[in-house]
Amino acid sequence: MPAPRPTSGPPLPTAVLWDMDGTLVDTEPLWNAAQQALLAEYGGVWSEALAASLVGRPLDEGARRLQAAGIGLDVEQIIARTMGEVAAAIADAVPWRPGALELLRKQSATGVPGALVTMSHAPLARVLAEHAPDGALTVVVTGDQARAGKPDPEAYRLALHRLGEHVPGLDPADCVAVEDSPVGVRAAVTAGLPTVGVPSVLPLPAGVATVEWDTLAGRTLADLAAVRPGPAPDGRG
Repeated sequence: MPAPRPTSGPPLPTAVLWDMDGTLVDTEPLWNAAQQALLAEYGGVWSEALAASLVGRPLDEGARRLQAAGIGLDVEQIIARTMGEVAAAIADAVPWRPGALELLRKQSATGVPGALVTMSHAPLARVLAEHAPDGALTVVVTGDQARAGKPDPEAYRLALHRLGEHVPGLDPADCVAVEDSPVGVRAAVTAGLPTVGVPSVLPLPAGVATVEWDTLAGRTLADLAAVRPGPAPDGRG
């Protein structure tokens, strides 16, 4: 079990809400390899533009784009094939992003609850959650649980609702989200969350994230607690 929250010391966020792919773990190369191989199997053509269009998006949306590129399988088959390969790779060796595991360990040690808010589906998210420090990811919200994917804020609002069951009176402004993609940042900010953007594959538009960091390496929970909300961008509510 995680330790109880300390009663003194640096300020802590009430909760941390984490994106998964590209933020906690460097899975984009794994997704690209699985999707590219499947596309090649059906004679389709992979491109950097196609790869970029899939980043941060719901898996069913990505599968439809892969169908349009030439994969002759239905959406669920594409998701199952590619997600299965990524899950197996993570189970073999989790490709943590710099600083991510250290922050999760600090959450576990201080009792700060966390949520995993990902457009990947539950079978893959469970693999990562099982490898996270005890108590660091109290809540898991996945793309197959949300009716609307990022950049819609629904997944983050659902995560906040579930975190509120553990933390009565939870205020989104006292929490922080961590995201790597433009669509993910927009979803978190629109949900009312102070948001740290840590770009991995795609650059982030200027001024959308509350703050932008080059890396999580060397960062502390006090750094996350110091991130304060700004005005929400135009987006889907």
